[in-house]
Formats: sequence, structure tokens, C-alpha cells
Amino acid sequence: MEDAPNRQMLIVAPSQNISERCFDQAQGMIRLDERLKAIFHVQDNLKRVTRRQTGTALDVKSFDTSILVGEIPVLTIIDELHELGKKKGAPAVMQQIRGGGITMQGGQTLMITTQSDIAPTGIWKTELAKARAIRDGRGGPSPIMLPVLYEFPRELQLDETYWRKQRNWNHLLPNRGRSIDLHRLIDDYENNGRATKEAEQIWVSQHLNVEIGVGLGDEGWGGAEFWSLRADRTLTLESLMQRCDVAVVGGDGGGLDDLFGVCVIGREKVTRRWLVWCHAFAHPKVLERRAEIAPQLKDFQAEGSLTFCDVSEYVTRIARIASKLRDAGLLPEKNAVGFDPNNIAAFVDALALVGIDGPMLHRLRQGPALSPALWGLEHKLSDNTISHDGSAMMDWCVGNVKIEIKGNGNMATKQAAGRAKIDPVIAMLCAAILMSWNPEGQADISDFLKNGLMVA
Repeated sequence: MEDAPNRQMLIVAPSQNISERCFDQAQGMIRLDERLKAIFHVQDNLKRVTRRQTGTALDVKSFDTSILVGEIPVLTIIDELHELGKKKGAPAVMQQIRGGGITMQGGQTLMITTQSDIAPTGIWKTELAKARAIRDGRGGPSPIMLPVLYEFPRELQLDETYWRKQRNWNHLLPNRGRSIDLHRLIDDYENNGRATKEAEQIWVSQHLNVEIGVGLGDEGWGGAEFWSLRADRTLTLESLMQRCDVAVVGGDGGGLDDLFGVCVIGREKVTRRWLVWCHAFAHPKVLERRAEIAPQLKDFQAEGSLTFCDVSEYVTRIARIASKLRDAGLLPEKNAVGFDPNNIAAFVDALALVGIDGPMLHRLRQGPALSPALWGLEHKLSDNTISHDGSAMMDWCVGNVKIEIKGNGNMATKQAAGRAKIDPVIAMLCAAILMSWNPEGQADISDFLKNGLMVA
């Protein structure tokens, strides 16, 4: 369709296997049709298809910065966009591809994908949010993307009884009766997709475009359903301190491939509403050791909810947060800072250096011992007596929580070892335990005298 001579077009795939499949499909169509063979020249060794009359070539390539830098294609087709969310440097390459769109030749980009088998991240999260905003009329006055999204509305993705009804699948299958046989799809679901909860979650993300972390909440934490409803993005640590009469701190962390979560829960004056502020710290090594979640962690860094630094620095910074609360008269005299007693020596030392030690510290048992916090926060989220800072980092961590029954209690665990992180949630549970004991702050007596609230 491009009549201008010697233009460049690309099919870009996130892996060599996918790019080879794309090329095999393209050359297969041409070689099965004599008319197409007269129009196009196929070069298998280069994975290139050239229109003989104009010299415009279509190259099939893997998504890689070294391969794509300097290209200004008139058309780029990106296959399986969701996989690019896991790739380092993807936004820079995407910008390079789109550079052709501002030239006089007017380049076009076409993106094709299913949902991801993990929560959306990186460039995939960005493009999906953009497409949904345009679809919903929130894309500004001059959107330049045409989104075609085959997905249930979020409220129906949350309704497992709805998307499990196979008669509703037709809405999501534009190729039914062509490349998709509905009966075979149903058989695959019944025999493979429903084998386990994890298998079903992956199956529905790939075939029904149900976003990971939205659908299938049976084994997740009950509070997750209400979490987004209680977000207050104006809430900061400073505003929490101004609004509350007492605050406690929770902390939880592990090795260099984990996050160190810190949570401050304050009790609002008069209303006694709980206000929750969370932050995460991580050693830069986590980006290497957990490369599969590196794009997500960098998103949280950009958001300001996660900080990369050495262990000595982040335990010092957390201790400063606690001392700031103490100096404002918000920390109670006892049980002010609660934490997992394992692998926590450096944290305790940092607190001691700022004068927070002894009765102010409480080593909290983990696992089922945190059940009261899980249940208590679930109730407070459901009855709207709690607010949190609404960070994407905590949205992700809350979505990662899986509940296991242990004896008479519930235990928060990760859905996928290594890949999912819940340390900031555990820090929140530790803080919730302390706040549930109804502490009182250490407001300076002079404040009471100054305000006439105490007779000397």
C-alpha cells in the first residue's frame, strides 16, 4: 500500500522465537499465492520482504536497542507488546520507533498483544493506561492512538461468576470461527485452565484478557477488594503528622533481593481514622537478581514510593523517620516501632543511634501471629475508617498477597517466590498490630500549657 520508494517497515517482536514466527507467517502467505510472489521478494536469510516495484522493505527483528537505534520506519508492527514491559530500555526504543511519526513521511505504529501473565509493568503498563484513557474519553483533545481493546470492564473482571460463564466469552473473541474454535477453547479451559488457581489466573489473562491482580481474588487478601477505594493521594508523611495525635512505625525486610518496607500508621485527631503512609527501600542489586520485576521497581522509583540505596543508608533513613515522629511527640513511650525480629540487627542499631530503643521497640512474631492485623485492616478498609497514600507500589504489593490458612490463623504469603514482593504489606501489618493496642503519643507538656489545656 506504500507507493513511495525505498521506505522501511518493521515487524518487531520481544524475542527471537516470536520474530521468527512472524516472518514464517508472512513468507508463508506470499509463497502460497502466485500473485503475491510476483509482487514481493522474500529473503529468508535476512528475514526481509521487499516490494519489487518500490523497493520498500519489511524487516522482521527482535526488540533490541542495538538493532533498532537509528531506524525511522514508515510502519512498525510490535507483536506481544506485554512482553516488552519486562525489558530494560524499552521506553527508549519505543521513542526511537515513534520518531518516524513526526517526519514528513508520517510513520505509523501498530501494537498487538494479549494481557500479560504478570501485573502490567513498564512500557506495557504505560501504553495500556493510555489506550484505556482514550477509549474512556480521557485522552485529551487530540489523541493520536486508536485503541481496540477486547476486555471486560474492570467491574466484570472482578466478578468471577461473570467471566467464568462461557457464553460471555464471545465478546472477547473476534476471531471465533476463524482462527479460534470456541469448543476447543472451552475444552482447554476445563482440562488445563482450571487445574489450579495459578493455572487459571494465567489462562484467563491470555485468553480472556483478565488483568493479573484484578480477577481471581479467592486466595488473595480480603482487604485488597477495598484497597483502591481508600486511596488519598494527597496524604504524605508530613500531612499525616499534622493530622494525627499518635503514630507508630512498622518495618520488614529480607536479603538484597528483597524490599525493605516501612509503614507509618497515624490515628487522626477527633475522627480516630487510621492514616497509612508506606515507603520501600531496596539495594540496587535487586535489579540484577530480580530482573523480571526491575521495570516495575523503576516505575515505583519514578513515583517516589521506592528508593534504591545501600543497606546502611536506608536503615539510617528509616531511623530518621522514626526520630522525626518521636520529636513531634507522636510516638508512644512503649511499642512505638514493630518489626520482624529476623535479619534486623542493622535496623535496631540505627534506631539506637537516634535514641529509640528499649520499651519503644517491639519484636513481633510473624506468620499466623499477624492474623489480627490482616482481619483488622480488612474490616477498616471495608467500613471506610482508614486511608492510605494510594501509591502504585502498595497497589502492587497488596495484589501480591496470597492468604494461607495455618491452624486458627491466616498467613500472608507471596503468590510467586522472588517475583512478587510483599515486604511493605508486612510492615503495614506490624504497624497495625501496634496501633490496635490504642497507644498514646508523647506530646510536649509545654504545648498543653501554651494552649491552656493543662493547669500547671
